[in-house]
Formats: sequence, structure tokens, C-alpha cells
Amino acid sequence: MTTRARSILLIVIAVLALGGAGGYGAWAYAQYQSESRAPSQAAVAASTPAGPVVYFRNVASGQGQGMVATVPIENSLGPRTITDRACDRVYAAAARRVCLHARPGLANTTDEEIFDADWNLLRSRILNGAPSRARLLADGTLASSTVFVAGSGYVGGFSTATEISATDGGSFGNLETYAIDIPGVTLSPAEHNLWGVTFAEDGDTFYATVGSADRTWLVKGSVRARALTAVRPGVECPSLSPDGTRIAFKYKADPNQPRTRVLAVLDLATGDVTVLAEGRNVDDQAEWLDSTTVLYGLARGVPIGDSDVWSVPADGTGRPTLFIEHAWSPSVERR
Repeated sequence: MTTRARSILLIVIAVLALGGAGGYGAWAYAQYQSESRAPSQAAVAASTPAGPVVYFRNVASGQGQGMVATVPIENSLGPRTITDRACDRVYAAAARRVCLHARPGLANTTDEEIFDADWNLLRSRILNGAPSRARLLADGTLASSTVFVAGSGYVGGFSTATEISATDGGSFGNLETYAIDIPGVTLSPAEHNLWGVTFAEDGDTFYATVGSADRTWLVKGSVRARALTAVRPGVECPSLSPDGTRIAFKYKADPNQPRTRVLAVLDLATGDVTVLAEGRNVDDQAEWLDSTTVLYGLARGVPIGDSDVWSVPADGTGRPTLFIEHAWSPSVERR
């Protein structure tokens, strides 16, 4: 094991001891993927599939490990098409792709790149931190990127930095600078983190997680007003459904297992919560396959660095189903 690999494993252990620190374990795990070699191969397609596809990070060993790949929704376990773009987190929407990639040889530094549908680079910038989460507005005009920053003074020495920007222009700022309204709670920027952005279709509204120590809240945000309002406590990594009526999220279901997160769906109109039929620990931001099914990445555990994308019904019925083998960071593009 290399020195860098040992360092990353120590970080994972330390962060898990802090209860996950808002998904940092997912980043460290993804980073370690770049050094591990899972004993598996994936069939590679001869041509790009037509119709709806899922973008993801290919973690199968061999050709294209660490590269962005796609599979058709109708044959997700079949051969994959592998691009020449390496991303630790990827998201695709309309004619845009956002790619977060740890800069080689530079600790805690990430390239945020925006591409068009043909992977022509539109803009690039360097973020101070390690890649964690990425999302796009459905029409591709807004991007959100979350990185993990070490030594910023937050509990345990780790902190997130989440920023929303226009894919063809400037930034709308770090979300920690937005006004925040949580009834009965006052938090300074140094006392809270934000991550897990998911966009509504109006080009202004978004949802995210605010975390402070061991507390989390789902917040509803406005890009134009640069304001956040609490919706309910206990929600992490929200993902808005295609029809905008529900949010898939993860939460701590058992206080005796503070490091375990399970999936659930919140009905925004009624406030009802449906626990999904996935009892394993999920350290990912869910993605909606369609209005009835949720996708998410799940680590295999052994070997370290391997993972799969699973699906589960959004109504609490059924059981988890393997959707893409040796994959991470799923993003559904509906054509």
C-alpha cells in the first residue's frame, strides 16, 4: 500500500469516528478508488447508446478505470461506453456536464470543469478542497459543487464548501454566506456546513443540507435572494424528484448506530416520510431514475475502492436491485 493510500485510509477512519462529517467518507472512498484495482472487468460497448442513459464513474479495473462512462437505462447491466474524461464526481443535464476531479499531486485541490454534450470544455476553475458532490439544474444552466476543506476549524478539522455558479458565467457565492433561517437556532458561518444541493426547475429554488455538529436540517434556498429557510430536521443529501413533489434523502435511523444512514423519501406537500427498502449504510446523494425509482452508490467494502449503483422503489416496497456493477456517482440524462 502506498503512503498516499495509507493516509487516505487514516482519514476515512477518523471521519467515520466523527459520524461521517457530511459525506467526507464518500469523497475519501472515491479518492482511494483512483489507487485501488478491483479484480473485475466491465464489458465495453462499441458505440454510444441511443436514448436515455445513465452517466457514472467507472470503477471497474482495466480499460477506463476512473473515467466517465454511460449505459442505456434499458440495459444498465450491459456493456458500457467509456469516455476519455476522468471525474471523481460527474453529473449530466441537458447539454452540460459538470466534472469534479482531484488535481494530481496537489492535496485538497479540485478541478471543476463544465463541458458541453460533446465533452468540449466550456470553463474550468480550481476549487480549494477535495471533490464531494456535484449537481446541475435540469436545463444545464446552473451547477453546484461541494468540496471538503481540511483544517478550516469546523469540528474534527474538516469542512465543506458549496458553491452555486452559472455554467456559462460567474458564481452565485458560497452557500455559507447566504442568510439562513432555522427557527430557534442561530448559526454563524463557522458553525455550520452546507452540502447536497438539488435544484428545482424554476432556476432559482434549490434544496440542501445544513449541518452543525451532530444536527442536520433540510433547507430550501433561493439563488436570487441568497437565502436559506429550514424545512425539517434530520435530512441529509436531498434529491428532488423529477416532478418536484418529493425529496429522496438519507438520515440517521438508529441513534445507537450514528454512522449508519438509510434512505427515505419526503413528500413536500404532506410532510410524510417513507423509509425505503434499503437497510444498508448509504454514503451517497441519491439520484432519481424516474418518478418511481431511486438510484444510489453503495460501497462493496472489499476490495476498498469498488462500488456498485443500486436501485430501489421510491414507495417503500420491493427490495434493492443491482443496477450498474463497478460504478459510482450516477446521473440520469433524459433525452
